[in-house]
Amino acid sequence: MDESFHKFSSFFRSKSFEACFSKDWTIIELQECARKEEVMLVFPLLKDTSKKIIHIDMDAFFAAIEVRDNPELAGKPVIIGHDPRETGGRGVVSTCNYEARSFGVHSAMSSKEAYERCPQAVFIPGNYEKYKQVGLQVREIFHRYTDLVEPMSIDEAYLDVTVNKIGTSSAIKVAKLIQYAIWQELHLTASAGVSYNKFLAKVASDMEKPRGLTVIRPEDAEEILARLPIEDFHGVGKKSVQRLHERGIYTGADLLQVPEMELIDHFGRFGFDLYRKVRGISSNRVQTDRERKSIGKERTYTKLLYEEADIKKELTGLSKQVAQHLRRQERVGRTVVLKIRYSDFTTLTKRMTLEEWTDQEEIMERAAHEIYDQLAENPAGVRLLGVTMTSLKSPYLIQPLLGEF
Repeated sequence: MDESFHKFSSFFRSKSFEACFSKDWTIIELQECARKEEVMLVFPLLKDTSKKIIHIDMDAFFAAIEVRDNPELAGKPVIIGHDPRETGGRGVVSTCNYEARSFGVHSAMSSKEAYERCPQAVFIPGNYEKYKQVGLQVREIFHRYTDLVEPMSIDEAYLDVTVNKIGTSSAIKVAKLIQYAIWQELHLTASAGVSYNKFLAKVASDMEKPRGLTVIRPEDAEEILARLPIEDFHGVGKKSVQRLHERGIYTGADLLQVPEMELIDHFGRFGFDLYRKVRGISSNRVQTDRERKSIGKERTYTKLLYEEADIKKELTGLSKQVAQHLRRQERVGRTVVLKIRYSDFTTLTKRMTLEEWTDQEEIMERAAHEIYDQLAENPAGVRLLGVTMTSLKSPYLIQPLLGEF
């Protein structure tokens, strides 16, 4: 045991380990680096419960504004998007109110399918400028209580109220005051989640909607997460859910049984994060300067890629994920960056600036494929691919995308 410990310790002081970080290697590559030295790579579990974080999510924001401004819509299913009867069936649902959701309508559904599910729904094209102005009014309310506000989109944000402007030690009190102010001043409702980190605050706000206020205390976190279906973990997408289900992981309780290195072996950095999240651990702080300069997605391959068709298929998948993230963050970009790392750890990056800003995967995919075609052939297998969109800005400053169909 002593010999293993000394070997482990000396590795972390060695130049080979320092080289891993200087080359910006991934979690999987750090593992491989450690295995070559015949030591186990162990990551510490550091749970900080000292923070008081609130996640505020406006309830059916766009649709709620339209109902507020037109009382005749009260109680009716409202869909933000073009009426398919006027567009030949084209268009998608931007959002909808809870009455429409009861018919199975949801964001990103085609307007045609939404109409088939709920023919009595009222379709409204949407008014981005109005929604933006109301969003700024909501944000002004947040700043009455703290300046540590991290907007995630026009209708949701994280607030760190550990130290706040009203001098209370109760994050629950702050959340209630914010909900009350939003209702009294803007005649809109919001759901709130309170906990000691952002991940848990988001989980909490999703647990009760609309008008919910849910608290996850440190002593309750693991029990709540153990009961949670894996698809309800924030940050776990549909493809990840499918891969987790294939490994028999359906709930947080299932996830708790999986060793850390097994999760990292199969899921890379995502597995590293999952191991911590299910234990209520997340180190992401509230960032007040969240004007993101780029949004990207990388994937490391334990089985190297050699065929062009396989590589382009992966680039297509990465482009789709980045496009979805752009739309969730309400950003469009103009520069596509391709990153490729070969089996010999040679890393290349190349970028292409588009004619117009976009958040569409087809355009990103086409650019990523074109960039790849421009690279010199390399017989070494591909171990990592990345697609990133930079030169980001708000779509509100480009054009009213809801008006397109």
